[in-house]
Amino acid sequence: MKYYLIGIKGSGMSALASLLHDLGNKIVGYDDSIEYKFTLEGLNKRNIKIYHDDSFIPDEDFIVCFSNAISDSHKEIQRLKKLNLQMIKYQDLIGSLTKQFETISVSGTHGKTTTSLMISSIIDSTLGCNYFVGDGRGHGDINNKLFVLESCEYNKHFLSYYPKNLVVTNIDLEHTECYKDIDDIIDNFNILVNQTSDNVILCGDDQNVLKIKTDKNKYYYGFNDNNDLIAKNVIMDETGSTFDVYFKGEFFDKIHLNLYGKHMILNSLACILVCILYKIDKAIIKDKLNEFTGATRRFNETIINDTIIVDDYAHHPTEINATYDSAKQKYPNKKLVAVFLPNTYSRTKDFMEDFKDVLSKFDKAYIMDIKCDREDPKDYPGITSDTLISKITNAEKISIDSVNKLLNYKDSVICFMSCANITPIIEEFKNIIK
Repeated sequence: MKYYLIGIKGSGMSALASLLHDLGNKIVGYDDSIEYKFTLEGLNKRNIKIYHDDSFIPDEDFIVCFSNAISDSHKEIQRLKKLNLQMIKYQDLIGSLTKQFETISVSGTHGKTTTSLMISSIIDSTLGCNYFVGDGRGHGDINNKLFVLESCEYNKHFLSYYPKNLVVTNIDLEHTECYKDIDDIIDNFNILVNQTSDNVILCGDDQNVLKIKTDKNKYYYGFNDNNDLIAKNVIMDETGSTFDVYFKGEFFDKIHLNLYGKHMILNSLACILVCILYKIDKAIIKDKLNEFTGATRRFNETIINDTIIVDDYAHHPTEINATYDSAKQKYPNKKLVAVFLPNTYSRTKDFMEDFKDVLSKFDKAYIMDIKCDREDPKDYPGITSDTLISKITNAEKISIDSVNKLLNYKDSVICFMSCANITPIIEEFKNIIK
């Protein structure tokens, strides 16, 4: 098959492009952005051609797949419609793959990417698997039976997927432009659970996850004693996290992660449960988790002189809090500085007070102008970065032109956080302090 992927530099679309390419398809891409993004690594490795104008003329055999960020009014979509090409939505194309392979789907408001990557790294090294991970990584082999899929709830896209086994890491209020309230989100997770054919693996410490009603075969994990898989005797320090794992009351093994924060322990428990279901040797699970270094843009560190630069995908208050806790665990004696690029006006509006509370934890908070390609700021009067800044005592505005403000915090941990492209200001800061 031949696919023309619109918005190919997006983290999900780039992973899909790599996966489809590896499965033997011809892939050509289009993207408005000419900037370098981390997602290009897999695309460049596969020599996938990317256009930024209308010079590519696809023949009639090409199927057009478009990113969630691309509207029907986009000039390239309008041009392609005139060519009468077959068009398919991103989530529907992924959905077709879930029916083609035995799918292990990883869902949840937070932790999907890391958990998916943990699972895929272990299963691919043992049983072999295709995978689609939201940090831009995709891999495929037509001979593989298994498919590990990160399943996003945005716009109910995950309802297009039909997994054999499903993980639900947590359920939190998010994507308020798509869901009316938390009950609406829970209801849709419940639909996904009930269209799973075999097993569901649920975080039993999450009160919203416990509201899921299903007669599917269930396994629960967490810190609480009523779970099937439990982490006990937890030690969290500057070296990482060490804990004992018990499965159905019996000691499984002692696990060490070179990762920080309780959320990473929970992610690893979900991974362990999946591996138990697939009868993977516990020694392999233990070794692979110990080797695991994390997903792209999930607490990725660069140290220049005495400054620790953290690049993190955190864009929701819960995720920013997890980044804060991880930095505090690893660097308990250093000042913590936030550089936050808010994404979407709706999220900023609906979580304004939560953003205020979590960003106030940092010794200093710098906030950039809101970035959003899919919402009109006129629909959100009074919702700006300045509105958020005014609520935080230790906050002020920052941009790439004023990045030298960060020079006041050379011997600190500076956490750059956003799901939008925050790379330019990171690179500018690196150049200054080098």
